[in-house]
Parts: sequence; structure tokens; C-alpha cells
Amino acid sequence: MNPLSNPSTAPRYEAVDALRALAMVWMAAFHFCFDLAHFGLWPQDFRTDPVWTTQRTLILSLFLFCAGLGQAIALHQGQSLERFARRWLQIAGCALLVSLGSFFMFPRSFIYFGVLHGMAVMLLIARFTAGWGAWLWLCGLVALALPVAATHLLTGAFSELAPAFNARTLNWLGLVGRKPFTEDYVPLFPWLGVLWWGLAAGQWALHRPGGPQLLQVRLPTALQPMAVLGRWSLSFYMVHQPVLIAVVMALAWMFKP
Repeated sequence: MNPLSNPSTAPRYEAVDALRALAMVWMAAFHFCFDLAHFGLWPQDFRTDPVWTTQRTLILSLFLFCAGLGQAIALHQGQSLERFARRWLQIAGCALLVSLGSFFMFPRSFIYFGVLHGMAVMLLIARFTAGWGAWLWLCGLVALALPVAATHLLTGAFSELAPAFNARTLNWLGLVGRKPFTEDYVPLFPWLGVLWWGLAAGQWALHRPGGPQLLQVRLPTALQPMAVLGRWSLSFYMVHQPVLIAVVMALAWMFKP
């Protein structure tokens, strides 16, 4: 038995944890601004304004890249399929809770394939494609390019297929002619490409001389809280929005005329 497969003995990769925490804190700040706009305290256009759409892309890219790094580390440490399945069920269960909660808050635009839904599918694919090695770089590039090609085709030569691919039954793939109206949309493509690149980068780093030591570098004391926070990403994700919404609702009650 590989001793690293035991979570109590496996070393932590603090730099990766802190990088994940950076995405989490940035996400929370983004959602706080979104909530302010939603409750009318700070009018902003989160759907089309590049200030916000670009931030969302960067936050999601960082988060999914870290997820890929995490998968590379888990496999390097000999994570069992049972432990992977247990974590996967937690993510899938939380995705269902997000759908239910968002349905009550946004019945017309509830989240049916957001970041956790996408993560659940992508992690399964990553687990069983990790052996592709360097080919993951090329696969990631293809995954990033597919939605662009699909949009071009579905709004042009293959427009008759657009209704089928734009429908909820298939738009989770990301091969759409137009984006769906939903509060969070993280389709398989292009985002699987980012996770694949994180997986490939992690494998490259872990198998080069000095790579594991570089990823395990001890962070300065001031950054230790970030490393700790990064180990609780799912819990943080599930808790932060209800807390922020409660805070913003209180602010709206106090300051709105």
C-alpha cells in the first residue's frame, strides 16, 4: 500500500492550496458585488460588462486549473478510487443543492449546469484520462477551440441543428449557438480544457527533478491562512453565498429608501 494514499500521511501542497484560496476569495468578492447589484444597491451589468465577464472567466479558469493540479497530486499520491468516489459524491450532491436553492431564488434562470455540475463531469473525465500524459495539452487546446467552432457552425452552415444544441438537454456540452439564460453556466467545453491543462501541468511538475519539492514549498507565515482556506474549497463555496446574501439583504434593509 502506498503510504501517500493515506490522507493523514500525504504531504500538503501549500502553494496549490493557497492558489485555490486566491480563486475562492476573488470569487467571494465577485459574488458580493453581484449580490449588491441584484438587490439594487449598486447597479451593474454582470452579463455583458467586460469588467465583470472577464473577471468571471479568470476566476473560473484559476479554480479549474487548480482542480486539475489537485487531480494530478491526488493520483501521484495514490488516491484510491473509493476515496475519489466519496469526494465526487460530495460535489455532485452539492451541485443538486445549488440547483434547488437557485430555483427558489431565480426560478426563470436557475442553475442547472454551473461550476459544481461541470466539476462533477470534468473530474470523472480527468480521472480516466490522466494516463494520456502529454496528449492532455493538445486535448485541452481542442476543448478550448470547440465552442468557437460550434458557434460558427450553428449560426451558419448548420443552423438547423442549433435548436437541438441550444436546448437544455445538450447545452451543457457548451457547443451552442447562443448562451442560455441561467445564473451560472460552466459547460463541459471549453472548461474541460482548462482542467486538462491543470492536470497536465501538475503531472509535468511532479515528474520533473525537484518538481514535487517546488510544489511543496513552505509558504510564509502570512500566507498560511490562505493555504488552510484552500483545503476547504467545497465547504466555502456552499456557505459563502448564503452568508453574503444575508449581509447584503441586511444592508438593503438598512440603506434603501
